[in-house]
Amino acid sequence: MTSDARLAADIASGAGALLLDIRDAGLGSDARELGRRGDVAADAYILGKLFAERPDDAILSEESTDDRARLESSRVWIIDPLDGSREYAIPGRSDWAVHIALWERGRGITAAAVAQPALGAVYASDDDSHAVHAAAIPARPRIVVSESRPPDFIGAVATAVGAEVSTMGSAGAKAMAVLRGDVDAYVHSGGQWEWDSAAPVGVATAAGLHCSRIDGSPMSYNESHPYLPDLLICRPELAEPLLEAIAEHAGDAADTGRVAMARAYIDALVSHDATKVRLAENAWRVENGRRTGESGQFIRDELENGPQYQAIQAVRELSFHEWGENVVARFLLDLGSTPSDVTSVRITEHFMIPAGEIESVMAIIEPSAASDKES
Repeated sequence: MTSDARLAADIASGAGALLLDIRDAGLGSDARELGRRGDVAADAYILGKLFAERPDDAILSEESTDDRARLESSRVWIIDPLDGSREYAIPGRSDWAVHIALWERGRGITAAAVAQPALGAVYASDDDSHAVHAAAIPARPRIVVSESRPPDFIGAVATAVGAEVSTMGSAGAKAMAVLRGDVDAYVHSGGQWEWDSAAPVGVATAAGLHCSRIDGSPMSYNESHPYLPDLLICRPELAEPLLEAIAEHAGDAADTGRVAMARAYIDALVSHDATKVRLAENAWRVENGRRTGESGQFIRDELENGPQYQAIQAVRELSFHEWGENVVARFLLDLGSTPSDVTSVRITEHFMIPAGEIESVMAIIEPSAASDKES
C-alpha cells in the first residue's frame, strides 16, 4: 500500500494540476468566483481520492462541512484545497498552494505534503532533500509575513534580531520559502485555521525546522475548534531569539476560535465578502424576532449581495463576550448611501457556535442613543 506521505504528495500534485487548468481557463474573470471554483473543484478531487484510498479515515477540510465524528477518529486528514485563493486569481502569482496532512491520535501530524503548482513543486514529509541543521545565526535574518495581515509587532521584532522583512501570500508558500532557504523565518499572528498550517508544519518539522505557536507552545490539531491563530516556522538557531523578541513586543492575545468566527461574520457586513465566514449547512438567522436566513448558503449570499447590507458603512465600538458555546457581539453599525449621510443603529448579535461552524445568529437591532437624540 502507498505510504501516507506518498499518498499526500500524489493527491496534492493531482489537485495542483487541476487548479492550474481551472486557473488558465478562468484568469480575467471575477477573481473571487475563480478562487471559489478552484476551491470547490480541488476539494472534490482530494476528498474523492482519500475516500477511495483511506475510506476509514476522517477528514477536516476548509471547504467541507465539519463532521464532529473526526474528534473520535484516530486518523484525520486535514486539508486546504487551495491556500491563497486571492493570489491564485492574480495573473503571474505563484504564492498559492495545496495542503494535505494526516493527524494521528497520540502522534500529531505524521504525514504531509504541500504543492506549489505554479512552481511545479511538491514538498513532502518523507523527502529529506531539504533537511535543515542548526548553524550560525545569519548576520541579517530574513523574515516573511502575511501580505494582507502582517503582525503588528513585526517591525519591533525585526529590529530586535536585525532582520529584514518581506511579504508573501499563502501560509504554505511562506513555509516552503523557509524550507528552501529563500527566507529564514515565517511569523504569523493574524489568525489561521488548522488547515492553514497542518501540512506546512508537517513538512517543515520533518525537515528539521522549528515549528510552534508564537509563545513557544506546540501546535495542536484536530481540536473541536479548528482555529490556530499564530505560527512561527524558522531555522532552528533562530527559534530562541525570535521567541524572546516576540514575547517582548507582541501585544494582546489572539481571538479564541469562536470569537474569530463571529468576527469574520461581522467583518463581512462591511466588506460584503463572506469567503471566510464559516456557517453550518443548516444555519439560521433571526433579526428582531423575524426569521431572515434558513441555510448557511443563503446567509452567505445575503451578506455578499443582499440590498439591506449594501448600505452598511462601518462597524464601531465592537466588543465580544464568550461563554460556553455562545458569543455575543455588541457594536454600532453605520448605515447610509454615502459617508456623509449616515444613521447609526446599535446591534446585539448572539452566535451559537458548538464546534467549527456558526449554527445560528440572533440579532437585536435598536436605534442608537445618538440617533434617538437626532430624531
